[in-house]
Amino acid sequence: MKYPFKMRSFENTRRTLWLKVLLAMAVFQSSGCTVGPKYRRPAAEVPPAYKEVGDWKPAQPNDQNLGGTWWTIFQDPQLDALELQVNVSNQNLKAAEAQFRQARAVLRYNRADYYPTVTAGPSATRTRVSANRPPPSSIFDGITYNDFALPFDISYQADVWGRVRRTVESSREQAQASAADLATVNLSIHADLAIDYFLARSLDAEEQLLNSTVTQYDQALQLIETRFAGGIASDVEVQQARTQLETTRAQAIDVGVARAQYEHAVAILIGKPPAEFSLPPLPLTAPPPNIPVSVPSELLERRPDIAAAERRVASANAQIGVAKSAYYPLINLGATGGFESSSITTLLSGPSGLWSFGLSAATTIFDVGRRRAASDQAVAAYDQSVASYRQTVLTGFQQVEDNVAALRILEREAQTQDKAVEAAGKYLDLAVTRYKGGVTSYLEVTTAQTASLSDQLTAVNLLGRRMVNSVMLIQALGGGWDRSTLPERPECCGRLTTSSK
Repeated sequence: MKYPFKMRSFENTRRTLWLKVLLAMAVFQSSGCTVGPKYRRPAAEVPPAYKEVGDWKPAQPNDQNLGGTWWTIFQDPQLDALELQVNVSNQNLKAAEAQFRQARAVLRYNRADYYPTVTAGPSATRTRVSANRPPPSSIFDGITYNDFALPFDISYQADVWGRVRRTVESSREQAQASAADLATVNLSIHADLAIDYFLARSLDAEEQLLNSTVTQYDQALQLIETRFAGGIASDVEVQQARTQLETTRAQAIDVGVARAQYEHAVAILIGKPPAEFSLPPLPLTAPPPNIPVSVPSELLERRPDIAAAERRVASANAQIGVAKSAYYPLINLGATGGFESSSITTLLSGPSGLWSFGLSAATTIFDVGRRRAASDQAVAAYDQSVASYRQTVLTGFQQVEDNVAALRILEREAQTQDKAVEAAGKYLDLAVTRYKGGVTSYLEVTTAQTASLSDQLTAVNLLGRRMVNSVMLIQALGGGWDRSTLPERPECCGRLTTSSK
């Protein structure tokens, strides 16, 4: 009848041990403090308005939001279909997503320090003791015995000074920065695709113009050859017309080099080998859409690269706390419990139980300035991240200003260039009329043809540049991304959203 009593006594003892461990953990966690500076977002100089906006209408709250699929503002079904393939197949985007998952795993790894570590080391041994082992006449001489053990060890480092909390805080903010990096890569790849696409379409328009001009020049050459056969024109005029024709034909062929390269670039961006992708020719004709520009202060919430830089500032601030916690002692709690017996049949019985519980503290007394150096390094890293953040903000403002100015100036240039194209066309008509009337030589026609083609090519290139700058302005504005899409708790969030809500 004593055995059940012993079992109950052991169970009570084990329960008391666990209560002591949990109570000690609760006391240290609740009484602990967090060393290091409290984080405040660093100030950045923000202008009240963009300098280059001029008389552009600023964005209003009810304006069309660019959203996550900002490319639909161009109303190009072919571009829409290509952009949708980026999220599925682009390898750089997959790499950035894997990097975010790594940062999230590091955060979960550091969060494990909030809890104790429990290990088990079961063992079974059979030992034969020498009969002649000193001291002589020992009661253990010559015996053989078994030893079965089932121990459990609990170790826990109390977060009294906030080292673990600061480490987790830093890891969480690094994971958020990685999420913003993923959004930055996502925006950049979609923008690169749109730029390459519009440049390819611009070259399609240029090739179409050159091929049309080649047809006109070929007809003109036939006319000159007929006049030469009739003795009306000279062989010099024939060679002038032939030179003009072949030069333009060579220009049309040369367009294919850059066109092929842009097609290959689009293939890579959608995750396909160039050999398996073809971009149908589609000359660019429509002007870029109007893109609303909000106030500069909103840029801090709309650009993922600025958000990533700010989150790294917060992470560096937490690392200062980690460095400062090294000045305080480490408080360690340890406990061991389990069973040990010479017979497997009595291993789990009450009398076979064992346990111990202890607490220790360790502090560094002298380290030749190592902790001070680590603290100085953390402060310097914070200062570096602040400077990088402010530079990122300034670069963001510059990119918006650059592209707003480019679009505004290019629009005026395009209007002027249209007048030049019209004037060159009239000049060419007059030159042809004068030549047919015998008033002038064919050299005047050649000069007019060159001027007309040059002005038309400039107009085509201007349209392509305007489309590219429109994409770059959208990218500079953040592509509709919003800071609120960053995961507040990356360690437990679901699928990451890289676009705006």
